[in-house]
Amino acid sequence: MATANKNLSVYDKATIPSAKKFRFGIVVSEWNTEITEGLYNGAYDALLDCGATKENIVRWNVPGSFELTYGSKKMIIEQEVDAVIAIGSVIQGETKHFDFVCSATAQGIKDLNVLHDTPVIFCVLTDNTMQQAKERSGGKHGNKGTEAAIAAIKMVTLGK
Repeated sequence: MATANKNLSVYDKATIPSAKKFRFGIVVSEWNTEITEGLYNGAYDALLDCGATKENIVRWNVPGSFELTYGSKKMIIEQEVDAVIAIGSVIQGETKHFDFVCSATAQGIKDLNVLHDTPVIFCVLTDNTMQQAKERSGGKHGNKGTEAAIAAIKMVTLGK
């Protein structure tokens, strides 16, 4: 996990398999758009940097993080992608809603990984504050979207 004064989004491109032959799906939550767009940009840019083509990156939006599981499942079935990156941001509020959404989303993404042969990468920030989310979506702690893209590439090649 990201820690103070450490950017974990830096990767050695020479150690990452080429993404050129693969098709990637990115499902993006529309909730906390400032954060999810930053995560999407990090993922998209890293995929391109590692050889993926624009034509082989498919983006779908869903209303919130809770809907990422269904969107990812449909992406696997309808788009014949090699991996899906599920991008969301849930920020702690005053109620237990945060706990339920985070838990259900994590369990849903886990279930997709158990049920399907297509890896689904969990790129959902679950932060206490908006500032923490900003720091992890392109700020001082790097970009979890970048990390998710690298994980997607590695998982695709693991399965091939």
